[in-house]
Amino acid sequence: MGNWIINHGLSAFILVVWMGINIFLFVYYYLFYDQGPQFEYTRELLGSALPWARAPAAVLNFNCMLILLPVCRNLLSLLRGSFICCGRTMRKQLDKNLTFHKLVAYMIALMTAVHTVAHLLNAEWYTNSFQGQYGPLAGNLSMLDDSSELKTTYLNPVRSNSTTPTLLVFTTIAGLTGVVITLALILMITSSMEVIRRSYYEVFWYTHHLFIIFFAGLVFHGAGRIVRSQQVTDPPHNTSFLLTDFIWLNPLLQTWMWVIGPMIIYLCERLLRFIRYMQPVSYRKIVIRPSKVLELQLVKPGFKMAVGQYVFLNCPAISQLEWHPFTMTSAPEEDFFSVHIRSVGDWTEDLIKMVENLPEGGQGPKMAVDGPFGTASEDVFDYEVSMLVGAGIGVTPFASILKSIWYKFKDSDPKLRTKRVNHAMVHFDKDTDIITGLKQKTSYGRPNWDKEFEQVRQENPSSVVGTFLCGPQALAKDLEKKCVKYSDVDPRKTKFYFNKENF
Repeated sequence: MGNWIINHGLSAFILVVWMGINIFLFVYYYLFYDQGPQFEYTRELLGSALPWARAPAAVLNFNCMLILLPVCRNLLSLLRGSFICCGRTMRKQLDKNLTFHKLVAYMIALMTAVHTVAHLLNAEWYTNSFQGQYGPLAGNLSMLDDSSELKTTYLNPVRSNSTTPTLLVFTTIAGLTGVVITLALILMITSSMEVIRRSYYEVFWYTHHLFIIFFAGLVFHGAGRIVRSQQVTDPPHNTSFLLTDFIWLNPLLQTWMWVIGPMIIYLCERLLRFIRYMQPVSYRKIVIRPSKVLELQLVKPGFKMAVGQYVFLNCPAISQLEWHPFTMTSAPEEDFFSVHIRSVGDWTEDLIKMVENLPEGGQGPKMAVDGPFGTASEDVFDYEVSMLVGAGIGVTPFASILKSIWYKFKDSDPKLRTKRVNHAMVHFDKDTDIITGLKQKTSYGRPNWDKEFEQVRQENPSSVVGTFLCGPQALAKDLEKKCVKYSDVDPRKTKFYFNKENF
């Protein structure tokens, strides 16, 4: 348990706090609408569907406030690199931004389902109440109309016997925006599945921008003031009989009040990305590597990077809207930055074909760069001992790290804490084996991780070891378990901290 706390304690705490807030909001607003005297008459019309519709709405407001923040890359980079208070443990949480983004999205999906079903029932019960099916009180409440003389407004949005639940849904602001929001959410969630995101990235990219429609609909969703309460009186009104001088109110904090702050932050984020998009980028060198890997060496005025960081690239000749992340393989000490791009989709294939058809000595297509952005690998020099594990194209961030280490040792950089980079095996696609020089390549196989971790622990009995991975999720799970297994609770002994690249 102690080892688990070392690696996962803060993550678990943040998760518990987030879940606790969701549970609190749901329970609080469920009881508020189920027992609050100001909703006595509304419950006569809607019954138990009222709290079941409004409690999820409160949770939705909270999570819609959060959903944009984890994808504000520049904000996260600012927090990661600019504030002294953001220590190593907190930076690890920032590296899990996409995981948190997905958790919030799952909560939004769940609460949307509950909210939608409850409001469909509300539409049915509003109609039945107007038709007098739920008794004389519900019928009389439904008959209340807008009256400037009596200072009343209607409580039941159904104003005619010809109004059906379907007509109510598709002719009100709340109903129409609810349909649009739900459809946009379904498309965004289904296109975010792993199989679609990996195989059809463009589908994921374009449908995810339906978030603009989602938030626009969200802002106007509550403008129809469908669910209302009676005004508070002093002394409190006796609900055993009905007065006709009520003004029906919607007392809830409107949705736009929850999301306006994050929307402004995200708007600033996109403005900064646009400014970077307009900045000129020139080519230093273009190299086609074996196995259809494209190396681009780029130069951009004022560009500064750290090891392991990544950038988003946009090629307007392919698509003006698509941006794709690539880890930089150059070192900060070099006067350019480079990326290695493997052909894994339509965008990368089109870019490689475009470069292959360039005339001798020709410049590549116009390229826009957004970034750099921080990752877990930035912290590699904060450890005296680091284990770097890269699989496939996942070796790219460690190419940057190894180059930088060479420069730092060469220049005797006093800020370098790392004394040893342990078991760093970088396999590049070459015609010959990097060790033997033969055309028949050596088969290395899967390392014995227990042996590797035990050896590191024995050789560094009192060190904090940073374990960095850029590779598949299955390997991440294995290494994470090993970090927990071989960490010692005693602060004087070896501890392993697991760090994984996330895009």
